[in-house]
Formats: sequence, C-alpha cells, structure tokens
Amino acid sequence: MASSTSVVLAALFANGAIAILKFGGYLLTGSPAMLSETYHSISDTGNQVFLLVGIKYGAQEANRSHPFGHGKAQFFYSLLVSVMLFGIAGWESARHGYNALTHGGVHRASGDVALLGRSFDPVLVNYAVLLGAIAFESYALWKAYQGISRQMDEHGWTSLREAFSKTSDVTTLTALTEDSIALAGAGIALLGIYLRRVTGNPMYDAGAALIIGIMLMGFAVALAWENKRLILGESLPKADEDELRRIVADWDGVTELIDLRTVYFGAEELLLTADVAFDSGLDTDEIDERITAIERALMEHDDQVQKVYIEPET
Repeated sequence: MASSTSVVLAALFANGAIAILKFGGYLLTGSPAMLSETYHSISDTGNQVFLLVGIKYGAQEANRSHPFGHGKAQFFYSLLVSVMLFGIAGWESARHGYNALTHGGVHRASGDVALLGRSFDPVLVNYAVLLGAIAFESYALWKAYQGISRQMDEHGWTSLREAFSKTSDVTTLTALTEDSIALAGAGIALLGIYLRRVTGNPMYDAGAALIIGIMLMGFAVALAWENKRLILGESLPKADEDELRRIVADWDGVTELIDLRTVYFGAEELLLTADVAFDSGLDTDEIDERITAIERALMEHDDQVQKVYIEPET
C-alpha cells in the first residue's frame, strides 16, 4: 500500500505542476497540441486525487456492512479514472484537434512576447514546458515501473503485458498507464509543434492534438476493461490457483478436494473457499487441526490470500 501511495503522490506532484505550465504555453501560442496536453495533465491531476481517495477508503477496516473490508474501492475509483481519461482528456483533445484540422482553428501568437524585460519567441515556452514535462513524467513513470516490477518479481510474471492482465493492484497499474501515455503525449506534442515551426504548416500541430486524443481514449478503454474484471469478481489466474489446489489436495488426511474458489476482494487481497473431504477415520478435533494447518499453508504460499474458509465434507 505504501508503494502504491508513493507512486500516486509522485504522479500528482508532476501532473499538477505540468498542467499549469502547459496552459501558460497554450495562452502564449494558441497551440492545439498544447491545449490537448493541458486537458491531459488536468485530467491526470484529478485522477491522482481519485486514486488517493481509493487507497485511503480501501484501507478502512471491515465492519458489519462491509464484512470483507473496503478493498474494492480502489477498483471503483480506478474505473472513474479511466472514464475521466476518456471523457475529459481523450475526447476533448481529439475534438479540439479535429476542429483545428477541419476548420483551420489554429492560430499563433504574432511576434515576440516580453517577460522580465526580455523578448523571446513564444514557441520557446512550449519547447521548455514539454521538455520539462518529459523530465517530470519520466520520473513518475520510473516510480510506477518500480511498483509493477516488484509485483512481477514476486509473482514470476515475465512481461508487462502479463502483469497488466493479472495484477490486482489497479492503483499502480493506473499510474503506470497514465505516466506512459503522458510521456508519449508530451513527445507527440513536441514533435507536432516543432514541425509546425520549421514547415510553417499548422496542420502538424492540430494533427498532434488529434493523435493524442485518440491515444488517450484507446488506453482509457483498455484500463476500464481491466478494472471491470476485478469489480465483477475475478479469480486468481489458473496456474496460481492450481498450486493452491495441489496444497489442499495433497494434505495428509484429505481424500478429495471437491471444490476450490478464489476471488479478489481488494488490491492483492484474495478470498479462498474450499469444500474438502477428509478421511472418515479422523475425529472432529483432528479435522479442525488439519483445516487450521491448511489455512496457514495457503497464506504462507501466497501472501495475497487473506481469508480462507474450508468446509469439511463427509
């Protein structure tokens, strides 16, 4: 949890500062790409707030109305993030870029601007802001990558694609996705503004805004899909669940594993239930001892297993 919080705080700090600088660049130059990037950073800043709320709310203790805790709050707030990423950053960026392409809504501040007694070309502000954004986003991405790498090492996942489809830590997953898109978006915006500058063709700038918007919407849909699987109650991946099945089935005194089910009830928090047939020669106390030992073994094998309910069958 501490790792996820530090990842989100790093992204919040970076995006808040960058949003202000990008908007200043847009006011000076009227660049569609800079406006798209402003939408992007404002959305990302709000998203980090949502993720922090999800972390805090999800950490609340279980109570009567929520007997398994509030862990799924992180899934819900991460879903809201994907909606914001699509609706605010993606749609508005794409719409603005498309309008600039089709209606010529691209303008540029004429002449130099004065600041602190010096005159300079306003496009230099965009270069400086975007290069700064790339530096900040690279730091935030590095923090998020550290978080997902820890999980990859812990679970034996061999690729980011596998981690994306299997992790239940949606907070780190969301931050990693956002930071990756933010870094790519800043690079695309920088290229579009540079090409407009050297060619004099404003369509490069508008096209960059459209590409950024489409990219944001695509990643938002993918992120929403990953949150959907957890909100609906996804189980542990089959290979990992089979390992837990073997532990139970091979336990001394167990004659048959009738059924075993797992479901995530929070980030890296698993509920496991099993129907187990024990040797008929065991008395009640001996069955209870074995159940306790099995529960302990399951939790030690996978620290995501937080609650275990074993039902003895005759």
